[in-house]
Amino acid sequence: MSSDGFRPLDEKLLVEYLKGTPSLAAKLGSQFDKLEIKEVGDGNLNFVYIVIGSSGAVVIKQALPYIRCIGESWPMTKERAYFEATTLQDHGRLCPAHVPEVYHFDREMCLIGMRYIEPPHIILRKGLIAGIEYPLLAEHISEYLARTLFYTSLLYLTTTNHKSAVAKYCGNVELCRLTEQVVFSDPYKVSEYNRWTTPYLDADAEAVREDSILKVEVAQLKSKFCERAQALIHGDLHTGSVMVTTDSTQVIDPEFAFYGPMGFDIGAFIGNLILAYFAQDGHAEKGTDRKLYKEWILKTISDTWNLFYRKFTALWDKNKDGPGEAYLPAIYNNPELQLLVQQKYMEDLFHDSLGFGAAKMIRRIVGVAHVEDFESIKEASKRADCERKALNFAKTLLKERKKFHNISEVVAAIEHLDK
Repeated sequence: MSSDGFRPLDEKLLVEYLKGTPSLAAKLGSQFDKLEIKEVGDGNLNFVYIVIGSSGAVVIKQALPYIRCIGESWPMTKERAYFEATTLQDHGRLCPAHVPEVYHFDREMCLIGMRYIEPPHIILRKGLIAGIEYPLLAEHISEYLARTLFYTSLLYLTTTNHKSAVAKYCGNVELCRLTEQVVFSDPYKVSEYNRWTTPYLDADAEAVREDSILKVEVAQLKSKFCERAQALIHGDLHTGSVMVTTDSTQVIDPEFAFYGPMGFDIGAFIGNLILAYFAQDGHAEKGTDRKLYKEWILKTISDTWNLFYRKFTALWDKNKDGPGEAYLPAIYNNPELQLLVQQKYMEDLFHDSLGFGAAKMIRRIVGVAHVEDFESIKEASKRADCERKALNFAKTLLKERKKFHNISEVVAAIEHLDK
């Protein structure tokens, strides 16, 4: 045990911990000798245990003082568990249908006990690889995004309450720095952590490092990410942070959360759907070209933005005379002006989302921590072909994002590149 009381839990220590924690013991029942325990961490950062007892189940997540997939050579604050637990609680109050409940948080042990998202839920990324359609995904994710982003922004909060909330989350420095490094810096320079499908993408990776216009644009995005405390964002909303069935969507793993630009969350989700789209040809088997599934992904991309737009602006209209201090009613005092500022706000948010989504795509191809969508394509040349299409689209999207006026134009550009 370290001097601060922290100790990593193995299965034996975990059982003892559960016995001594009433809120978790009550969920599991009293037969601790018959607990079913399975470690399911994805290997990147944390230990994650599913614990099933006689009367229920819980998930236990413990943060380690380093990046698990790299080791102790890359230290990482354990305090990220605090920000994850707090975000689950804050976002859970705003959108309880799509955020798992927290039963217990131990700050000293950096440990969260939360709802077990039961089968047949699977990680969305795995469902996309398998070619499964989720008819309510866009409906659910747009609801989560609209509610969590609107209600934590100055469109709803007073400046005093907003600054207080920003202060609560500003300590999540190391996770933000990790994002700054792996999304906005490493892919654009030589870095020991970068990798790609070599030798097929060697020239493509070099082209990213030599693209001056790309670097100018990504610098603007990095500035926004570092400086703009717009709303409480999840901070890592990719398709591996969402668990789904055909009628349920649960958002997990918000340990990167902080007050940042709204477009980072929206872009991360849409960008990962675009990655999934370009990976489909690598997963198509003989006789199944996945054409219809690719069309479904494109429809989900469109629906996600369009539904988000509708729900977010509806919340804005409903609360236009509320406590939010971004646009005071005494100043923005007629419907025409209110519509003008709303349209400008949403246009800027759309372009932010496209830029951040593109940056997230690029880092998943020529940076560190790739995605299973591509990695599970065993034939390297085929994988590289899929990745190159995605990379080329991401570069275009990042550099020319302000030329797109709506999500239909983005989808059309994807289809054009994929011909």
